[in-house]
Amino acid sequence: MSLSEQCDHLSASIPAHVKWRNLLLLAFAELLAMVLWFSASAVVPQLTQQWKLGSAGQAWLTMSVQIGFVLGALASAILNLADRISASRLIGCSALLGAGLTALIAADPGIATTIALRVLTGVAMAGVYPPGMKLVASWCSRDRGLGIGLLVGALTIGSAVPHLLNAVPVFGAVGMPAWRSVLWAAAAQGAIGGVLVLLFVKSGPILSRAAAFDWRYAGKVFSNRPMRLANFGYLGHMWELYAVWTWAPFLLIASYEASGWSIAAARVAGFGMIAVGGAGSLLAGILADRLGRTRISIWSLAVSGACCLTVGFAFDHPALLTGVCLLWGFAVVADSAQFSAAVSELSDPRYVGTALTMQTSVGFLLTMITIQLIPPLRDRVGWEYAFALLAIGPALAIWSMAALRALPEATRMASGNM
Repeated sequence: MSLSEQCDHLSASIPAHVKWRNLLLLAFAELLAMVLWFSASAVVPQLTQQWKLGSAGQAWLTMSVQIGFVLGALASAILNLADRISASRLIGCSALLGAGLTALIAADPGIATTIALRVLTGVAMAGVYPPGMKLVASWCSRDRGLGIGLLVGALTIGSAVPHLLNAVPVFGAVGMPAWRSVLWAAAAQGAIGGVLVLLFVKSGPILSRAAAFDWRYAGKVFSNRPMRLANFGYLGHMWELYAVWTWAPFLLIASYEASGWSIAAARVAGFGMIAVGGAGSLLAGILADRLGRTRISIWSLAVSGACCLTVGFAFDHPALLTGVCLLWGFAVVADSAQFSAAVSELSDPRYVGTALTMQTSVGFLLTMITIQLIPPLRDRVGWEYAFALLAIGPALAIWSMAALRALPEATRMASGNM
């Protein structure tokens, strides 16, 4: 019996209600935990006013999380943590740690200490996101694209929640919401997510064998050509994604403000732009299991790349800009889960967690470049052209997915649906 057939057999033996109870609880818990990621980024306007931040300081509030995530993910990949210890325990404890660190920022420690706390928050998030995908893979075989798509969709909505919190009147007075309240709310949600995973979420029977320690496997994700192409596609996707999630909400605020529209409405639009990606991720997961991972990824990349090139020209028309941003938000993350599902199917089953952790660590390392690039581009050429550079990523990712599709190993993805 082939490995794929063994996975299908194990998957068929799982009672559906047990599988989906664990997957839905995990998705909800990860949604709550992911609120921690953009909790400080969402309140950049308030912190800019209080701490007199320039463009560099604004970028560092988000980049610090990326740095911490990369460091944490690299350490986790080298130590094979996601394949050697309980995924539920790793996710739950990491979410609780991230919640505690976010609560400390609400005490107003100043910009230097806040950046250090955000780096540590990123380290904690490395124990939340990649192990979550490994845990999904332990329950899913033929529907792995759907399962990971559900998880990434939940993570996407969680990433958007801080922007919604920052627009809700209860969190502050008119004009400038209280940033401490936003951080307290984010910390509480992250803690709840951690407790939910620790108490109620279990790993499935697929990929259940604990791996032996092998630090060398972290490097194999780029030495194997099929996995290398899948990871190159992911890198092109990440070149765009987090710069969009970080700065497009502020593009909306600037556009609404310039046209005399409500700033609170702009914050809600920023939430909607990121959150709609949850639906995009879920739909892409369903379609990719049936039509192929590479095909759906290429379609998504083509749409998001086109939005990179055109979104700035809608700056003077907030309603049109909102529509373009919603389309962009839907497409920009739709392919994300499929790169991870592909790597989980192409890698050694004993080290799926390590492969996914290594993939995300390198991807998030790349995001630090584009997050840092957008503010000076905005200052130099305006919002109209600031995002055009991001289109390079989708273009390269499309090439990688087309090359992967031509390989015989591509039949290992999505039950032969390349």
